[in-house]
Amino acid sequence: MGSFGEQAGQHRSDADLLAAHVAGDRYAFEELFCRYQRRLYRLAQLTSRNPDDAADAMQDAMLSAHRRAHTFRHDCAVSSWLYRIVVNSCLDRLRRNKSHSTITLPDAVPVGDPTTLVDTAIVVERALMRLPLEQRAAVVAVDMQGYSIAETADMLGVPQGTIKSRCARARSKLAEALECFDSRAGAR
Repeated sequence: MGSFGEQAGQHRSDADLLAAHVAGDRYAFEELFCRYQRRLYRLAQLTSRNPDDAADAMQDAMLSAHRRAHTFRHDCAVSSWLYRIVVNSCLDRLRRNKSHSTITLPDAVPVGDPTTLVDTAIVVERALMRLPLEQRAAVVAVDMQGYSIAETADMLGVPQGTIKSRCARARSKLAEALECFDSRAGAR
């Protein structure tokens, strides 16, 4: 037996791993978790307001997925199912912790400061954090995680038209918040 209880050279699909977990394989869920841990944690970070909330939401989500694996209906990809559990866990945590303060974006990025190129990712992430939860979840799923409108609608349990409008609103707000980058690029 190789790592995580699999035969040498054998690669089990996500659905096979989840089924093996439900059937009692002690290592199957661990392998599935390791396969998606980085992507799911990044998603939790983008959806949550801070690293501590992201870590807590991730832990809650994986515990929930581990315990409720038997309820998986095989009507979507296992990765989509995990994604939905993580997003819902983050949203639940954010709703419970409404006392978090919002992050204020600077009105303008200083011109000529070489660190601004390094800080671009931070500014984009802060702009994402200013979006309403539902818009952030939709735009992260579609534009950052690469899920289709239909998959995202299924994961979040809303109609496809709602996902389209949430993404459009989020993109508009992001474009407005990040307008300073566009004007700087045109000045070069």
